[in-house]
Amino acid sequence: MLDQNSRLRPISKIALQRLPYYLNYLKKKQKEAVKNISAPMIANGLSLNEVQVRKDLAIVSANGGKPKTGYVIDILIGDLEKFLGYDNVNQAVLVGVGQLGKALLSYKGFDDYGLEIVAAFDTDQNKLDLTINDKCIFHMDKLKDLCERLKIHIGIITVSAVNAQAVCDQLIECGVLAVWNFAPVHLKVPEHILVQDENMASSLAVLSRHLAETIEKTN
Repeated sequence: MLDQNSRLRPISKIALQRLPYYLNYLKKKQKEAVKNISAPMIANGLSLNEVQVRKDLAIVSANGGKPKTGYVIDILIGDLEKFLGYDNVNQAVLVGVGQLGKALLSYKGFDDYGLEIVAAFDTDQNKLDLTINDKCIFHMDKLKDLCERLKIHIGIITVSAVNAQAVCDQLIECGVLAVWNFAPVHLKVPEHILVQDENMASSLAVLSRHLAETIEKTN
């Protein structure tokens, strides 16, 4: 098992992004009553390089794969969850209850990843005091009080691009240290603030370009 400071071990962003895939794959095998699993099995199941899998897992787990038995799945799952912080629920607030905001509020799978959206905020009077998936929607003037009272450090932005920077600034003033940004705009933040962008327009551009190139090659 990992020590208390395990999640602070250095890891590249690319490697960090692979860890949830390992975790999902291992949980699937756990449901199939698999007790032990080897690095080659994981690599084959996820179409990854075996050496890379071993390197990634060595960062997060002291449960090294043994030559004959491999990794103990239950222990490895626990180590991955601890490293990723999934064993410690992080509370977040969401700003912008449009179609995307409503979809995120309705999603019940965030608990599996250690994230709990405790409340949502908007300026539309027609949305205030409503609930979505047991999450209350408040006016923006209540944001600071709730964030400070609950010590919220994660803010989710689902407003328009033109309003995103102002919302981000407000979240930072409320004590937020990490921003999950769904607005198609680059946010300017202090160095100690983490911003994770989910730019759907950019992703769609990559998909469209790849599709066009693939169709061109097949014609």
